[in-house]
Amino acid sequence: MIDIKRILKLLPHRYPFLMVDRVLELKDGEYIKAVKNVTFNEPHFTGHFPEDPVMPGVLIIEALAQAGALIALSQLSGEELEKSRAYFAGIERARFKRVVRPGDVLILEGRVINRKANFWKMEAKATVDGKVAAEAILQAAIVRED
Repeated sequence: MIDIKRILKLLPHRYPFLMVDRVLELKDGEYIKAVKNVTFNEPHFTGHFPEDPVMPGVLIIEALAQAGALIALSQLSGEELEKSRAYFAGIERARFKRVVRPGDVLILEGRVINRKANFWKMEAKATVDGKVAAEAILQAAIVRED
């Protein structure tokens, strides 16, 4: 399990854009299962939609992308980690299957399906109460910022 302190060391995102609260499982370079607790006080709910708050689909995808970045970035350490960033490089076959609302616990799962040098491709799925909320194929590039 990876707690928020380690997540903050691996990802550059901060409030209100950090979308991963905890990592439940991480298999080196292969698989991740993480948690995003959806809360009413997140800023997007003030406008999406005030009388019927719904988490925007693009933010669910962003949460999945951040979880996927953790798979790759957790492989790095020291100076290499400090100088590397994960960038969203592509998305395929995104599907949204259920609404996500405040109070939901979003389970984020990613499985690497291909890796070539610093490019990673993974199958990603977000679920609430065991039901798929969103799924997609995501791509990331790990770039050293020298």
